[in-house]
Amino acid sequence: MDEEALLKQFAAQFAHGPDDADDTDAAAAAQGADSTANQATDDADQSPATFDTQQFLNGLDAIFDRHAAATEAGPYLEQAMVDAENAGDEAGLLTVLNETMGFYRSQGRHKENQWIVQRALELAARMGLTTGTSEAWATTLINCATSMRAAKQYDQAEDLYHQAQSVCRHSLAPTDRRLAALHNNLSMLYSETNRPDKAELELREALRIIEASSVNPDADIDVASSHTNLALTLLTEHKLEDAHWHAAKALEIYRTGHLEHSAHYASALAGFAQVCFAERRYADAVTGYRHALAVIEECYGKDTDYWRITADNLRQAEEAAAQAGATVDNAGVAGDAGALPQSGSRLPNSPAQGKTGANAASSPSTVSVSTGSAGAAEAVSACPVSGLKLARAFWTQMGKPMIAAKYPQYTGRIAAGLVGHGSECYGFDDAYSQDHDFGPRFCLWLTDEDYAAIGEQLEADYEALPRKFSVDAQGRVTFEAHARSDASGAFPSAGAGSPVTPRAQGANRRDGVFRIGDFFESITGYHTAPAQTAPHEWLMLQESTLAAATNGEVFADPTGLFSKTRQGFKNMPDDVRLALISKRLGMIAQAGQYNLPRSLKRGDGAAAWLSIHEFVQATASLVFLVNVPMVVGYMPYYKWQFAALRKLSGSMFALLPNVGEQLETVMRLSSAACYGGAGFGEGGKGAAPAIEKINDIVEQIAVDIVKELKREHLTTSGETFLEWQRPYVEDHIASDDPVLKSL
Repeated sequence: MDEEALLKQFAAQFAHGPDDADDTDAAAAAQGADSTANQATDDADQSPATFDTQQFLNGLDAIFDRHAAATEAGPYLEQAMVDAENAGDEAGLLTVLNETMGFYRSQGRHKENQWIVQRALELAARMGLTTGTSEAWATTLINCATSMRAAKQYDQAEDLYHQAQSVCRHSLAPTDRRLAALHNNLSMLYSETNRPDKAELELREALRIIEASSVNPDADIDVASSHTNLALTLLTEHKLEDAHWHAAKALEIYRTGHLEHSAHYASALAGFAQVCFAERRYADAVTGYRHALAVIEECYGKDTDYWRITADNLRQAEEAAAQAGATVDNAGVAGDAGALPQSGSRLPNSPAQGKTGANAASSPSTVSVSTGSAGAAEAVSACPVSGLKLARAFWTQMGKPMIAAKYPQYTGRIAAGLVGHGSECYGFDDAYSQDHDFGPRFCLWLTDEDYAAIGEQLEADYEALPRKFSVDAQGRVTFEAHARSDASGAFPSAGAGSPVTPRAQGANRRDGVFRIGDFFESITGYHTAPAQTAPHEWLMLQESTLAAATNGEVFADPTGLFSKTRQGFKNMPDDVRLALISKRLGMIAQAGQYNLPRSLKRGDGAAAWLSIHEFVQATASLVFLVNVPMVVGYMPYYKWQFAALRKLSGSMFALLPNVGEQLETVMRLSSAACYGGAGFGEGGKGAAPAIEKINDIVEQIAVDIVKELKREHLTTSGETFLEWQRPYVEDHIASDDPVLKSL
């Protein structure tokens, strides 16, 4: 039973518990957040609303209550989207989109969910939710992140979860179950990206919140789900005794509360079966999986990832049972063979019962999962892990303990991570990146007050941290306890890093201790992001600058101040985004559709070459802007522009996903088109075929862009000469500031 299948199985089941409870909660929150706007619309139109959010939710609940979701929920949700949109009810539409995300996840419809996630984020931005700390925005972020995680778009999911954390600190009560949902879903992301220790911590916090908020934790379905989640994560950490206890506790809660007919009972059954498999109790695992499959089929049908993964796990359990000569109860009723603890019985693995599964460490189900981050570089690099992974290990093993020991009163005030300049901050570093400015490093970010108190000494302690490390065959990093050999900044061995170039020293240093405001000012010129009402300042910031200020990872941020400041730079005003889209449309038309063919006809290869450059730059930028930088980040500087574009284009949720490959084709053909000449000799074609192909690609890109503009309701025109699309886009700019409009 491999862990990837296990994690997929659990990801599919978590459509309720703290997760999909959020989907419904988002409805009320979104409705409250937009009540003023809706009232203004009603007053203007003098017409009653035609979409009843509560009636919609009641109807959806009824579908699930009669176990008809597999056939009825999809069409019901699709019609509700149409009804809410036709009614002009933005809050109601956001409710429907949140519910749809949860349902599509449960059905494994990740490709279709890309439009739902994108629509929800765009709608929230249009409603003005993204600039505040509303419950609606927090819940929408959680649901979008969970959809991304289910589709294995882990980087985007983690970023959205962290955005949600920042919002939740201000908008939700400490016992709000949506906080538990956030911890629960973050734990799943950490599990799926081979960070089980962090997953366990998140799950324990989720369980604490849910139990604290529950009227009766012993009969609460969300408490049961959390126990199952924790059991599965403990299993991946080889903590079999604890895993068994939590898995059994989940089943006890379902039975105490008489919740066995809930669709989510299947997850508890499958979770306990997984533990049984690890304990080599194969017959009991078969019984549990069979019962789980019956519940899944009744509630969700067979055409789901959830059913298929559980069926595959059952097959493996049956094969193992047969090989072991175990007798399986074929009655198909879980518990008849003693596999599952009965209500009221003492839980297995409690202190009074001793340990079970003594051979768990060698169980065939405990498989290490590789993150795959360093495979390409391993053969040629002294360091087979990425810079971000190395930085996180350096922080966890060296930095965090140092702060706890020397600055205990500041442990809840210091933010840590790796953000800014450097290939590793973008996640694109490879073997060739390691010849300079590479090694164990991280940033510590302090408030002005804290920096004045401890900044200088903390910097000295950071510089004194041991840098020498080793990496085992599983990619685990271990640091050795000795410091740098001298004060020059050189590392003591190849296992510590590479030389630091002048551009990464002094005022341009990329790691160490910083004031939060100074750190961002060093990159952008601003201590904090420009105001949402200052579009001229936003327009002066290059996208690559914003990319450097918002890339990387934050390992710890107890106060949330660093993340809040960083988030400010991510939150480009939508009017500015639309203005930039208009500018990019103009350059695509001018350079690609107009000047490029004219220069080629003139035989001016140099002018044509530069036209291609401007066209490619503008088009790549437009792809990021259309996909919304708040969601996918900004286009980085030229070196990593296409690495980022390929990564974005490979995402299941990408808009204009084919444009990156088309641009690379244009660049490959540019030499022949610009300098291939007229050709000579019999059959000599010269530049003609390349020119024709480039012109065709440019026009196809324009067609694709117009289709996307129409999908986003930014235009009603089918004109493919993109200059003429600019007025339609600019009509959606709300501000009257002339800096946002073209001349």
